[in-house]
Amino acid sequence: MIQIKNHAVARIVLGFLLAFPSAYASSDNTDTLQQRTFVGNPFAGKNKSRICQGCHGVDGNSKDEMIPKLAGQFEGYIAKQMRNYQAGVRSHEIMNGMAAPLSDKDLDDISAYFYNQKRMKGNGSTTNARGKEIFLRGDVPQKVMSCVFCHGAGGKGVDHNISMYPVIGGQHKAYLIKTLKDFRADDRLNSPSAVMNIYVRSLSDEDIEALAEYISAQ
Repeated sequence: MIQIKNHAVARIVLGFLLAFPSAYASSDNTDTLQQRTFVGNPFAGKNKSRICQGCHGVDGNSKDEMIPKLAGQFEGYIAKQMRNYQAGVRSHEIMNGMAAPLSDKDLDDISAYFYNQKRMKGNGSTTNARGKEIFLRGDVPQKVMSCVFCHGAGGKGVDHNISMYPVIGGQHKAYLIKTLKDFRADDRLNSPSAVMNIYVRSLSDEDIEALAEYISAQ
């Protein structure tokens, strides 16, 4: 089990918000695709990402509920996850093998391509009261911090420069549920300073279901 004090993680997150005071004002124009600033080349990434498109979709919107959407995901986050698969920090029966032969340049280009797609969007109901409460205000009795604090309004990310906290709004509900339960059980350990393991540990299955329903609909 990971032993990290909550206040230490809170200081880290607060530091990001102080460093980027206008982060919540950022928005994404979902009607007009535009090339943003990348480490990688999104045009080269389009061709290189064909190996990914079979599962994740040509535009990063997978059809399978258990395969995450990548459309509009921060390129730094995608690249980090792939490097974690290469290093064995994350384990998946398919992804470790898919990531293994890719160079740093390949990862940067592929990540830039998916980030340049129209940001993922849900089509469900956002009226789940319990899910909305946890997302916006957290759960004080259970010492669960609000999700919006790190993931931004609607789960669309706080800022491109804070890519360690991914876009989650509009992600598949089933994938969100599995991910949250994996963090809760410490089956996944690669969030910054184990922040996800800490803050979902006290959530019940019902809380996770409600939270995933609310987030996936954004």
